[in-house]
Amino acid sequence: MASKKVQEIRKKRKSRVRAKISGTTERPRLAVFRSAKHIYVQAVDDNVGKTIAQASTINEEVKSKVLEAKKVDAAKEVGREISRKLQAMGIQEAVFDRSCYLYHGRVKALADGAREEGLKF
Repeated sequence: MASKKVQEIRKKRKSRVRAKISGTTERPRLAVFRSAKHIYVQAVDDNVGKTIAQASTINEEVKSKVLEAKKVDAAKEVGREISRKLQAMGIQEAVFDRSCYLYHGRVKALADGAREEGLKF
């Protein structure tokens, strides 16, 4: 469990990031959640308040590909998967919401994986 000071820093960072971005139907917000073992991403339309698509390391289509992979490689595959799902829906652009996480490591790998499949941020 993170210390109280770390929690406060993350809360401030999250509110600072979220104040600047918002998702639409044509350009959804990719919200990232990172736990110790897994990484999750969902495409959110903030106008309606609905999740359009989601991908994570616990989904069957991704889990089978990243069984023995390192966490950074698994995050990259999750980025590729969400990009494929959005492109199948006809969405080419998104807004990246890293939430309270710094843009490096698994969060950066997820974004890079999505970009590799053609999604634009």
